[in-house]
Amino acid sequence: MEKKLWFVFCQSDILLRKTDNGNYEIPFSEQPPTAVKSWTTVHNVTPLGDIQVRTYTIDAPVTGFPKFEMCGLRASYTKISHEFYIKAGKCAEINYWDMNTQFCGVCGAPMRKNTDISKRCTNCGKEVWPQLAPAVIVLIRKGDEVLLVHARNFKSDYYGLVAGFVETGETLEEAAIREVMEETGLKISNLRYFASQPWPYPSGLMIGFNADYDGGDIHLQRSELSYGGWFHKDNLPKIPEKLSIARQLIDNWIQESQK
Repeated sequence: MEKKLWFVFCQSDILLRKTDNGNYEIPFSEQPPTAVKSWTTVHNVTPLGDIQVRTYTIDAPVTGFPKFEMCGLRASYTKISHEFYIKAGKCAEINYWDMNTQFCGVCGAPMRKNTDISKRCTNCGKEVWPQLAPAVIVLIRKGDEVLLVHARNFKSDYYGLVAGFVETGETLEEAAIREVMEETGLKISNLRYFASQPWPYPSGLMIGFNADYDGGDIHLQRSELSYGGWFHKDNLPKIPEKLSIARQLIDNWIQESQK
C-alpha cells in the first residue's frame, strides 16, 4: 500500500508529527494516523508532487502521544515547510466546504459527493463546488510614508493594510478603490497588482495591490477601523506576521524605499 500525507484537523487545529530531531512534519504513512469513524469523510486532495494527499476531521484533539501535537493552522506556518502549509490550507478549505454543504441550499435534502471537489443533491440534483471569497488588500504610498490601519477584528495590536471583500459586479480594481474610499476617505491612483494568496480562514483569496495616495484626508469608517495613519519605514508600529500578504506588501515597500 502506498504511503500518503495525512492532513488531520480538529476544528482549527492540525495534527503534526514530531521528528527525532525536534522538527515537525505532516504524518506520512500507509494508514491514517488516527482512528477514522464510520461517518467520517476522507477527502482525496490534489497530490503534492507524486505523493497522494488525504484529509479528514476528528471530533477530539489527539493527546497523550509524544510524537503527535495539535497546532493551530496559522501557528503551523513556522513549524512546517511552506509547501506543507499551503497544502494544509487547501485541506482546511475542503473540510470547511464539506461541513457546510451537508444539505442542499435549495430543497434541504442531503448532499452526496459527486467528485473530489463537487457534491450533488440527492433530490433536486443541484451541484455545488468549494466557493472562494475574494478580497482585495491595498498598500497606499504617500511620499516616503505608508498608510497603516488597525481593524476592529484584529486579535492583536498590530497594524495592517486596508482590505475588503469584492462585491458582485465589481472588478478587482473597482473593489480596491471602493474599499479605500469607504474605510479611509482617501483617493488613490496608479493601482498596481502585486500578488495573490490563498487565505484559508476559512475560504478566502487575497489579491494584493500597491497604490499611490491621490488626495483626501483620513476619515475612518469607525465600524471597521479603530485607527489609521501615515507611517515612515523607520517608525513602523507592530505589523502583521510574515505568513500574510499584508506583510509581503509592507516588506516589499520597505525594500523599494531603501533603493
